Amino acid sequence: MNTPTPVIQIENLSYAYGHAEAVHDLSFTVPPGRCYGLFGRNGAGKTTTMKCLLNLLRPQRGTVRVFGLDPAKTEVEVKRLLSYVPDQAVFYPWMSVRETLDYLASFRPRWNHKLEQEMFERFGLDPNQRTGGLSKGQRTQVALIAAICPETDLLVLDEPTSGLDPIVRREFIEAVIGAYQQGVPGQRTILVSTHLITEFEGLIDEFTLVDRGRAVLTLDADQARERYQKIRARFSQPPPEIDLQGALKVQRNGRELELISNGSSAALIERLKLHKLDSLTTESLTLEEIFVAALKT
Repeated sequence: MNTPTPVIQIENLSYAYGHAEAVHDLSFTVPPGRCYGLFGRNGAGKTTTMKCLLNLLRPQRGTVRVFGLDPAKTEVEVKRLLSYVPDQAVFYPWMSVRETLDYLASFRPRWNHKLEQEMFERFGLDPNQRTGGLSKGQRTQVALIAAICPETDLLVLDEPTSGLDPIVRREFIEAVIGAYQQGVPGQRTILVSTHLITEFEGLIDEFTLVDRGRAVLTLDADQARERYQKIRARFSQPPPEIDLQGALKVQRNGRELELISNGSSAALIERLKLHKLDSLTTESLTLEEIFVAALKT
């Protein structure tokens, strides 16, 4: 069985602004049909990586491929296959929202007008308003409409929820990603760069965590939840000294212990069971908790 060509393949990517290295030896691969997260704090190198992917910056070392193509050599062909929402969406300020979308649609062989109307209604946008008068959140909404309506094979999102009302972020993300991926289930691919991980919980299939331009962790999301566990133990008396080697974090509170484990839950639980316990529970960490735990190790 032939392995499908990765939608994105980045190998040993490095890029520096002067003496400040933004990305160092970064590698990750995005298979078709996945929602892939590039997680990291502000300044971790996510946007620089995105710009190299889109040929807005040329890699100083390493390689970038999109659908097996080099964006620097086949830029037009690559950009026909993807849609991009930057962290700061900018439009011609004298155009209305309607004129802007019509202008952008003129460059695309396909455009889903039914989906466009549904998004207009969901976001409550006025098509006659000039883009120069839109808020940052409204500009992001227009950019997302422009990104999903061409129905490309790859959707690249760089901090897509920045500037949006926190109350509507979750519904907004589910609506956009749902509308995009449900169009051709199992075939359309999303790469989302964000430090706001909570909003994407349950949507991300796989992720790479970057810090200071370097990959810290790459995992399937379900495997990450199985591996990173929170263990809570309550003792019938103040807990004795216990060998907790392998725990990422230990917090003591009276007769209770809370541990964070990375693949060592079974061994830690066996050691805890050697002592008198009132209760013992385990639960998977969220992706945001994994993000915090991985950066603190």
